[in-house]
Amino acid sequence: MPSDAPEGPGDAHWHRRARAEAALKRWETATPPRFRRAEATVPAVTAWADRVIEDPSTAGALLLTGPTGTGKTHQAYGALKRVAASGPATYELIGTNSADMYGSLRPSEVVGSSERQLDRLSSVRLLLVDDFGTAKTSEWVEEITYRLINYRYNHCLPTVLTSNLPARDDNGPDLTDFVGDRIASRLAQMVTVVPMVGEDLRRAGVA
Repeated sequence: MPSDAPEGPGDAHWHRRARAEAALKRWETATPPRFRRAEATVPAVTAWADRVIEDPSTAGALLLTGPTGTGKTHQAYGALKRVAASGPATYELIGTNSADMYGSLRPSEVVGSSERQLDRLSSVRLLLVDDFGTAKTSEWVEEITYRLINYRYNHCLPTVLTSNLPARDDNGPDLTDFVGDRIASRLAQMVTVVPMVGEDLRRAGVA
């Protein structure tokens, strides 16, 4: 085919662009308005997104840690946007924060609704949980967290977590204190940790 021939349904580049457009629409639907201009700029974050693009089953999880306002959520949504822009064959994303997630999983009068929601969160191809580790610790929270992380670990599903808690800190609270040893062991094997440092961008008027 001549190089200047118009692209169409028989062209691989046309199909990739069509997939990218569809995926970006799904990304936008799942992304809060404040973060719809997000772009991943931290090299370790873009590298993780590229691993998801190449082979989602080997990418593992991405954990962005650091103080409030350092751009963790922006980078998280930016990474998932980068994946969408690559034109994957299938793109599914749920983005939520810790408080909303646990709230949706608490038992209700609708029989089986919390289990269905847990199944949905556990099996979606891409999951982002913002402010992970902020829920009040309890046996119920630990068990729900274990079931969620364990399923995604066993099924090699890419997961993005942001947290104000460090992954490990011998001198203060860390994620291990929140999730417990069973989950911490799985996270240690599956997670790429990216510390985010700097001033509070919200107070500076940047984010």
